[in-house]
Amino acid sequence: MEKHDQANEQYDTEMRNIIEEARVVLPGIQALFGFQIIAVFNDRFEELANYAKACHAAGLIMVIISVAMVMAPAIHYRTAGGHATASMTRLSSRLIRGALFPLALGLALDMFTVFHVVSAGMSERMMLSIGAALGTLVLLSGLWFYVPRRERSMRRTQKLR
Repeated sequence: MEKHDQANEQYDTEMRNIIEEARVVLPGIQALFGFQIIAVFNDRFEELANYAKACHAAGLIMVIISVAMVMAPAIHYRTAGGHATASMTRLSSRLIRGALFPLALGLALDMFTVFHVVSAGMSERMMLSIGAALGTLVLLSGLWFYVPRRERSMRRTQKLR
């Protein structure tokens, strides 16, 4: 019985850590979402090409998905009465990590839209916009996915030695 209680305590602690991580990430995502919404009410938004408006809308959808994924663990934990399980902590951890992918896509799509606006009148407008979006996606993917996997792989290799 004591091992069971220790495991439950460990899952609760892990779940609280996951929720704390979400609390750190969420305000930034919410601020981004607010700026995305405000952009639509700007007079210049109407002047955008339809594909740029579509990119902005797709970016907004990606951020909404990210918000939902980041908030889900706290709601799940609260619904379970504040008692975590192994499967709950695994799912919650995956949701927090997984939320970074739509967030990266949303930011990349927003960069496309921003560069589309700031490069108005330039002959390379489309290439600059696409380059900014791809550069953003590569940077965020590298920092959020590649570097952590590489570190984890290096630690595993060192443990085997």
